[in-house]
Order: sequence, then C-alpha cells, then structure tokens
Amino acid sequence: MWTASLDTPSGSSPPPALSVREAPPEGEPRLLDRVRLAVRSRHFSPRTEKAYVAWVRRFILFHGKRHPEDMGEPEISRFLGNLASAGRVSASTQNQALSALLFLYKVVLRRDLAWLEGVARARRPAHLPVVLTRREVEAILARLRGTHWLMAAMLYGAGLRLMECVRLRVKDLDFARGEITVRDGKGSKDRVTLLPAAAREPLRAHLERVRLQHQDDLRLGQGSVALPGALARKYPNAAREWGWHWVFPATRHYRDPHTGELRRHHLHESVLQRAIKEAVHKAGIAKPASCHTLRHSFATHLLENGYDIRTIQELLGHSDVSTTMIYTHVLNRGGRGVQSPLDAPAEPGRGQTPDSARQRRHSTPQKDSP
Repeated sequence: MWTASLDTPSGSSPPPALSVREAPPEGEPRLLDRVRLAVRSRHFSPRTEKAYVAWVRRFILFHGKRHPEDMGEPEISRFLGNLASAGRVSASTQNQALSALLFLYKVVLRRDLAWLEGVARARRPAHLPVVLTRREVEAILARLRGTHWLMAAMLYGAGLRLMECVRLRVKDLDFARGEITVRDGKGSKDRVTLLPAAAREPLRAHLERVRLQHQDDLRLGQGSVALPGALARKYPNAAREWGWHWVFPATRHYRDPHTGELRRHHLHESVLQRAIKEAVHKAGIAKPASCHTLRHSFATHLLENGYDIRTIQELLGHSDVSTTMIYTHVLNRGGRGVQSPLDAPAEPGRGQTPDSARQRRHSTPQKDSP
C-alpha cells in the first residue's frame, strides 16, 4: 500500500495509506521531490518552487491523501471551488493553485489530457493601483532613517520592486552613468533604470560602511556571498569579491547548508516592509500604502512630469505597454486631459459659472409656461 509521499517530521508516523498503489522503486524520488526537480530543471525561482510544492501538498491533503494519478478534473474543480467559497482567496491565488496543479499533471505526471487545457481560470478584477502624492512620499521618507530611508528612496526614485532592491549587488550600480542594472528581475529579465541623483552621495557613504564590514568578514573567513546558478564553480573566488557583495547585506551570518561556511545574506525584505508600514502610520496616511506603492508612485509622477509611456515602460521592465498604461488612469487629469465641468472656467457663448447662472436666473424675467 502506498499513498502520495508527503514530507513528515522526523520521528512522526507516516500518514495512513488511503490509496491502493504500488510502492515506488527504491531510490526513486517521492512525488513532492519530483515536483521540486521539475521546477528546478526549468530554472523557476525558489519562491515558485516553494509555492508549487505547497499547493500540491494541500491538494493531496484536501482529498484525503489520495494520489494525484487517481484524480482528475472533478477533484481539481472541487479543490479550486473550495478555495474560492470556503477559503475566500483572491483570483490570483486561485490561479496560482491552478498553475501548480497543471504543472503537476502535465510536467511531473506527464498526463496529456484534453480537460487540462479547458480548465477555466478565475477572472482577476481590474484594480487601480494605490498611488501616493508627492507630499505623502516626502512624509514617509522623512520618517525613515539610515538604510531604511536609502532603500525606500531607491524604490521610489528608481521604480524598483522590493526584491529587486534587496537583491542589488555592488557591481550593478554605475555612479558615472547614473544607472542601476536590475539582474534577473520579474520574468527572469534584466533591465536598466536610473540611479536617483539625490540618493548617490548617501549611497556612496553606505557602500563605504558595507565595504569595511566586508573586509572584516574576509579577515575572519566569512566574507563570501551566494552566487546565482553555477557561477561559484566557474569562478571559485567570485563569492568573496566586492563586486558580488550585496548592497544591503543582512546584519547576521548564516551557515550555508551545502558548503558549511558562514556567509552573509542580503537584508530580509520584511525589515523594509515593517519600516515603511510604520512610517505610513506615523505620517497619518490612510491609504493602504506598501513598498510596491512607491513603485506605482514613481511611474505616475513621471507621467505627470510629461515623460512618454514607452520610456516609463522600459524603466519599469514591463513586457507590454498596456501594463504601463494603467498609470494613465490614476493621474489628476484622468489620463485624457479631461477637466471636470465643476472646475472648468466658463467660455464666452459656451458655458457659465454657477454664480453667473444664478445672477442670470434672477435678472431675466420668467415667462409663463404655455
């Protein structure tokens, strides 16, 4: 008897067998390990791997630990329906669960069934992004200090995403050209954005402090950082080089599970999230502002300054200009240059203000209706 092999804590008893199935040959990876291997072989991000494995595990547990090969479209539809009705998850969360299950059946289990292509995805509602005014951005930045201020200034001044900011490396900054090279951003794409002039000198001072910390780590044999892919094998000394070091390193070391050496990771994203949340609260801003709101504000304020939509698209790293066009709907001008009739001045022969209309109504004799 064998069920879908789920990870169980050491020392705990395995889950009861609820599906009659041959045990896998010795040495063959378990189902969740096969999912991990398939995700890694396609160079998906670690966060995607974690999410896919979590959804597959949750799907199996929802159906009483039955093996996915014994289930199909009815079980997937029931699971997704339960997420929407009982779990009340958003459409994007429901679609993420569906993507994980489609990956499981089509890639891992290699079941090329027609119903897989016909599974309907939840429709995501079109929400306008939350955008801060310039004064609100200034109020938030005024309540941040040190590294928190610098990182928030990069989010707003360069239009960076949160993870793009915390994963910046020293070699990606070009002070002479005033540019930031974003490596392996969303969709595994690289792009070039601007380095704000107001943040350059504070950033130079910050990097000098980080360099001294890096030199102290090197003297203690702890100055290496993690490298992407297989670069550590290709360039054995690159992990200790200054150019590969994090711009915003963590305050503590961690022990690498593969090499066993002490390394320094980048600052965790939750540190900046908490700092900005607290700054928003102290500034008395009622909007649900977050780190990503600074990126939305970056794009909107550039549009207000008259920059063309294509330039902003490249700075943000959007594949389609229609994604960038959403910021035209949150401008004060409505994105179309339309002025409210309440705010528009009266034109001779074409309109009148409320005061002039009131005066005309009282000064003009009213005729009796027929």
